[in-house]
Amino acid sequence: MTRELLTHQIKQLLDEVLILGSMVEQATLNAISTLKNRDVKAARDVYDDDATINEKRFAIENAIIITIATQQPMARDLRTLAAILEIITELERMGDYAKGIAKVTMRLGDVEIPIPMREIEKMGELGVGMLHRALSAFVEEDAKTASKIPVEDDAVDAIYNEMYRGLVKQMITDPGLIESTNLLLWVAHNLERLADRVTNICERTVFITTGELMEMDTADDEENE
Repeated sequence: MTRELLTHQIKQLLDEVLILGSMVEQATLNAISTLKNRDVKAARDVYDDDATINEKRFAIENAIIITIATQQPMARDLRTLAAILEIITELERMGDYAKGIAKVTMRLGDVEIPIPMREIEKMGELGVGMLHRALSAFVEEDAKTASKIPVEDDAVDAIYNEMYRGLVKQMITDPGLIESTNLLLWVAHNLERLADRVTNICERTVFITTGELMEMDTADDEENE
């Protein structure tokens, strides 16, 4: 009975991770949308909703602590619970990135400034797609899929580097836009970091499957630290 209970509790925790992941994915897309539409009210909603993401993370963490204390899991089950703790921390930080993008929308207000929305939306699309598949791979313990996802971060980095050069050029061309353009650099940085954190989730999937914690570096990691 104890074994069945532990299996059930882990299943519930994995379901909660997927819910938290969905919340972060939606917050990211919503934050990008507020910037595209220059919708300060919607941005405030995204900003405030980050508290709900934080609450969900802490609720999952508390449930894990109770499970460890009462069920005393061993080996693979313990690795899974430890991995979930790491992943929900990553998800909370991704939620902070969405909150940061919403904050940029609020700070920009109605300032007239060229915004590279095509690139920003593409970065968001790629990052959220990577996150969604990484969480699915984690729940399904699919190490093969998880090991392939980090390579996609190179595409996100390429867009980020292109945006960075373009925004710096914009600041040089029009010094009056330096402050506002710097905010857009933070948007790009947040989306680039979100994709980086997906790699950490993939590492945990390999960890629970093989027991080995592998570092999945991508080409631009050192430059972006």
